[in-house]
Amino acid sequence: MGAGDAMAEARQSLANLGSLVEASGSSMDRVVKATIFLQDMADFHRVNEVFARAFQGSSPARSCVQVAALPLGAKVQIEAVLWKIRPKP
Repeated sequence: MGAGDAMAEARQSLANLGSLVEASGSSMDRVVKATIFLQDMADFHRVNEVFARAFQGSSPARSCVQVAALPLGAKVQIEAVLWKIRPKP
């Protein structure tokens, strides 16, 4: 998780996602859909800014859902669907 605020957690979630995607032999430009889970919908605009920076040049479909709680007291969780993950060479 990030350093405590929703923007930091969003940056860390996207960095973690990027690491997983790259380890699978794919890339973030293959993300076609993301779901953002927020503990507080008031954080949407700030998290959306972080998301937009992470996906410059591509624009995956996304939805955002407010939840009552996230694991480990997180404020943000992001999941993604990729198109045709390429096998690792």
